[in-house]
Amino acid sequence: MTAPDPSPTAGDSAPRVAPNFITEIIERDLHSGKYPQVVTRFPPEPSGYAHLGHIFASFLDFQTAAQYGGRYHLRMDDTNPELATQEYADAIADDLRWLGWDWGEHLYYASDHFEQYYAYAEQLVGQGDAYVDSVTGDEMARLRGDARTPGTPSPYRDRTPEENLDLLRRMRAGEFADGAHVLRAKIDLGSPNMKLRDPVLYRILRGRHYRAGDAWCIYPMYDFQHPLQDALEGVTHSMCSLEFVDNRAIYDWLMERLGFSPRPHQYEFGRRGLEYTITSKRKLRRLVEAGAVSGWDDPRMPTLRAQRRLGVTPEAVRAFAAQIGVSRTNRTVDLSVYENAVRSDLNHRAPRVMAVLDPLPVTLENLPEAQTLSLPYWPFDVVRDSPDGLVALPGGERVAPEVAVRDVPLTRELVIERDDFNPEPPKGFKRLTPGGTVRLRGAGIIRADRFDVDERGQVTRVYATLLGEDARAGGVIHWVSAEHGVPAEFRLYDRLFRVPNPEAANPEDAQAEPLAPDFDPEGIGHEDETKPLDAGFMAFLNPDSLRVTRGLVEPSVTRDPAGTRYQFERQGYFWRDPVDSREDALVFGRIITLKDAWAKATQKAEAPAKAPKPAKQAPKPEPTEKAAPAALTPEQEAEVARLTALGVPDAEARTLARDAALLTFLGGAPQDSTFAQVASWTANDLAPGLRAGEVRVQAADLAPLAALLSDKKVTTRVAREVLARAAQTGEAPATIIDRENLAGSLSEDALNAAIAQVLADHADKVDAYRAGKTALLGFFTGQVMRLSGGKADPATLNAALTAALAG
Repeated sequence: MTAPDPSPTAGDSAPRVAPNFITEIIERDLHSGKYPQVVTRFPPEPSGYAHLGHIFASFLDFQTAAQYGGRYHLRMDDTNPELATQEYADAIADDLRWLGWDWGEHLYYASDHFEQYYAYAEQLVGQGDAYVDSVTGDEMARLRGDARTPGTPSPYRDRTPEENLDLLRRMRAGEFADGAHVLRAKIDLGSPNMKLRDPVLYRILRGRHYRAGDAWCIYPMYDFQHPLQDALEGVTHSMCSLEFVDNRAIYDWLMERLGFSPRPHQYEFGRRGLEYTITSKRKLRRLVEAGAVSGWDDPRMPTLRAQRRLGVTPEAVRAFAAQIGVSRTNRTVDLSVYENAVRSDLNHRAPRVMAVLDPLPVTLENLPEAQTLSLPYWPFDVVRDSPDGLVALPGGERVAPEVAVRDVPLTRELVIERDDFNPEPPKGFKRLTPGGTVRLRGAGIIRADRFDVDERGQVTRVYATLLGEDARAGGVIHWVSAEHGVPAEFRLYDRLFRVPNPEAANPEDAQAEPLAPDFDPEGIGHEDETKPLDAGFMAFLNPDSLRVTRGLVEPSVTRDPAGTRYQFERQGYFWRDPVDSREDALVFGRIITLKDAWAKATQKAEAPAKAPKPAKQAPKPEPTEKAAPAALTPEQEAEVARLTALGVPDAEARTLARDAALLTFLGGAPQDSTFAQVASWTANDLAPGLRAGEVRVQAADLAPLAALLSDKKVTTRVAREVLARAAQTGEAPATIIDRENLAGSLSEDALNAAIAQVLADHADKVDAYRAGKTALLGFFTGQVMRLSGGKADPATLNAALTAALAG
């Protein structure tokens, strides 16, 4: 595989990270002097090639550090000897460098610090904070309990520090078989956070490590190694996705027990999935091993190596990453967002030339001799929009538009696309027909006079007359000289999967947006390789993801640099395949089509079928009465009276009185001015989770959140979001709000600045609103709320936004 098309580093020239809750935390930390400099890290596991799932996390890590004058680290988290290889580590670094990230001398390998990790393990054992456990994996899982049941101590949990240290050293020395013992942290077997129930820190695993060789037979677990490496490198803000929100408790525990100061802190952001795409490295390996693709660099693959070979530029990838946005919720991104970023980048990068992919010969019977036409590389709209009035030649040199031309031979024998001639045209056909006219791009108008067919009835040649400019034509087609055109192979790539959610368990679900986006945890590729691989996704491969044709391209391309990207008129964006193309055998791969054909096909498929018109109106059925809820018992009625006396509305009080699970939970709430709000959350937001036994937060911890909401120190949106996170993790809402600086509303200046930015970013929608599409007010409100992290007061925002749009 080759690594085509190097790119300069991005740095401050890359699209910026929009303001978000993480940048607010960083600004607060820098202002307070907590850290003198921002240090971030991107820690992929070198068990496969970098892919589209990496770009959002790497963009957030690198560009955030760059924007705040900080430092960025690239770290290979290569603690698994069974998966990590030098090939993958080198390829990841090369692809991220192509993407534009510059880490300078700060390239780290977790495996270089095995000795330090082990020393910390011995320190924890000596402190009584870790022990060697000897139960089986299944028994350990059973003893951990579940969300409703506290864990049970292992029979080995009370080993003395001396016994544990002896066993740990013997584990390192290789005395025991794989799986015989593990080192566990001694934290809290009763914690509602299952991650804290004595997590495993080290395991015995014999395997030759690509850097450490056979020096080790015990290896640290991710939850142990990762925070230690952050601290050793001096990382300040360790960003990861929401899957790791529970793991943060282990992170903080290790920092406290090992006394790191200053220490890094972990912050979680919502991960981003991508429709029609798989980024699990295990599944990508399966595609390669099964021969479904030609390799990791097959242009249909979502790896960065494949996108490079496809012809996508790093500028397009960075622009896509900047569009995604940072939030605290997971989201699946439509693949068309990525594809449109690629199109937008190529529109002003790719000169226009002509290529015929499925040739049909045409003879211009009245052309006396060959001509050489001078045709422009760029259409009017690109010239008009050029900021400096210049356009690019295929080699990249910027020149005046009148100089950006190429010579195109017009000869008696031409080829056109087979689909551009139809002997029996359907209604509305605007290309060439018997006796009809069409314009050849840049060459004039022709009329089809007659045509030949073979024994199968297929048209083999069209005979045409070149007309004067006073003739009329309904359409325009492209063409190439049959005599001077250069033979080429054209590879027409399309989406590798034919459904939005290829990991779905059944075909119906595969057509829908995935509930859990298929992105590796943390967006960096740490997967549980012990779980069986579900290969059902292979059934959703798109059989038309690659079509190969042979045709002709105009001869001007032979003089251009090999890395030139073109728009083949009416066909799409192409460039020479950097692996298979040679001067004597040109191979062009299609980077992207000119338009999103999938959107149109999807809309057509999803359009509701018209209901048949009934012959006669059926009589309306008699309305049925809803069954009335069962009457409350006297005890429940007394509970309703108690709750309403505390300010709970009657309807919510009755809901609570009927449900023992809700009442039991609410019993922990203080009976003060916050009680009614906590009761409302219990009856509405938390009820399903409480009934299922899945809510981890305590009612007492909700009172401070209710007070913040009552005092308008947080918005309703922030309160609900924090409530949902607290229910999932068990962390007190006030702690989340304090850590992430969510309290406080926007100042008037900050609100106006956010509104101004949103209106500037969506000028077309502003024009549409002022032209009468006032329903767009909701769109603008949502954008400002997103930009402000939900801090904008809705009433104040509505008034300020309406005033700004009126101006």
